[in-house]
Amino acid sequence: MTKTEINRLSRDVDTRATHERPKQWMPAELLPEPDKHPDYDYHWVRTATLGYADPRNVSRMLREGWEPVGIEEQPKFQLLVDPGSRYKDNIEITGLLLCKTPKEFTAQRRAYYARQTQAQTDAVDNSFMRQSDARMPLFKEGKSSTTFGKGF
Repeated sequence: MTKTEINRLSRDVDTRATHERPKQWMPAELLPEPDKHPDYDYHWVRTATLGYADPRNVSRMLREGWEPVGIEEQPKFQLLVDPGSRYKDNIEITGLLLCKTPKEFTAQRRAYYARQTQAQTDAVDNSFMRQSDARMPLFKEGKSSTTFGKGF
């Protein structure tokens, strides 16, 4: 054996894990993040508030196209699921049910609410500007200028 062979470590001893920084303690997340699927968006739907069931909210969300996520789709949640859940074989944690919907639905929903917002903004602007009078306009396009080096 040569001197250089003695000083070298074998490849399997020199791993990336031995060079990693030790992990630090962090507080637990209130709601764990699901593993993302490229075709779906995920959302936690309220099933109860202060111990009282909220079937109206769940029904509305299901009618909007949200589907409960089965435990077989997200196996990392098996130990976190509430044992007394009303939604068997689905993921419910502290009154919140994990649901998914296709990304097309969320894009359509976003566009719908953007149109609603724009229509309401236009209505408010039109109502406000209707009260404008030429003698005393609500908005006056003023021009100002700044000069330097001249006296009053």
